[in-house]
Amino acid sequence: MSGFLQGKLRGVDQTYNLILEDTYERVFSASAGVETVKLGLYIIRGDNVATVGELDAATDASLNWADFTAEPLGPIVH
Repeated sequence: MSGFLQGKLRGVDQTYNLILEDTYERVFSASAGVETVKLGLYIIRGDNVATVGELDAATDASLNWADFTAEPLGPIVH
């Protein structure tokens, strides 16, 4: 499974540690639709942040996430 976190950005520091409010995770599966897990207030260490971006709420609301599937991410190769 793979997924991503989504929430309201409430704080950030010089090492990109993030504080997210009203956070939830969308977990993708190869065989089922997307599962949404509510997390609430969430702190992410900066060294675990890959991308931060703004979400178009209208586009997000128009998507039927139950129809999405995704293969798991492959292993990291150094």
